[in-house]
Amino acid sequence: MERKRSDIIADTIEGLIFDGTFPDGARLDEVQLAERFEVSRTPVREALQRLALTGLTEQIPRRGVFVRQPGPVELLEMFEVMAELEAVCARLATARISDQALAKLDAINAECALAVAAQDHGAYYSANERFHALIYAQSGNAFLEQEAKRLQRRLQPFRRMQLRARGRLQQSMSEHEEVVKTLAAQDGARAADVMRAHVAVQGEKFHRLVGMLKAAE
Repeated sequence: MERKRSDIIADTIEGLIFDGTFPDGARLDEVQLAERFEVSRTPVREALQRLALTGLTEQIPRRGVFVRQPGPVELLEMFEVMAELEAVCARLATARISDQALAKLDAINAECALAVAAQDHGAYYSANERFHALIYAQSGNAFLEQEAKRLQRRLQPFRRMQLRARGRLQQSMSEHEEVVKTLAAQDGARAADVMRAHVAVQGEKFHRLVGMLKAAE
């Protein structure tokens, strides 16, 4: 399915933020962006709204849209909460996941494996999002699913960015396979531990992510 133009623009702006073209605090002007991408202001406005949902930009009334990069402490706190939410999703899913959903997770992992082989970070992240969303849904708790999705959107650019660290795609793929094994074995405690470790960015992973953000400044 062809991607919406606004989504393509949002991903491009996200990249320009991370490579330092649009630094923290920079104002993102709709007219200038529309000229840059050779489009009307409508897809640009939609792209900026999507970025605002992730927290990467901030809409200030009567002033405009500005780049907003979270500090290391805020970023760590968000990832800690995300890891715990996903751990609960995985634990509940061990008792509630359907055979069809387990088969779908295997199919998604096959897509991830192809993306790893091709070193296609975009394709991997797309499949990765569907992998996690399916586990949220299989938790059987609609409120938990919505909260996990909300925070996942907030962390989307940073989760995407950390996949570009050397060796991270292969490591993430291995962790996915372990998650599916624990779900199939209905081992709730192990599933929670594996998912928590998969999502958390403490220690080396966190320092690597912060280093990538600083390099983009």
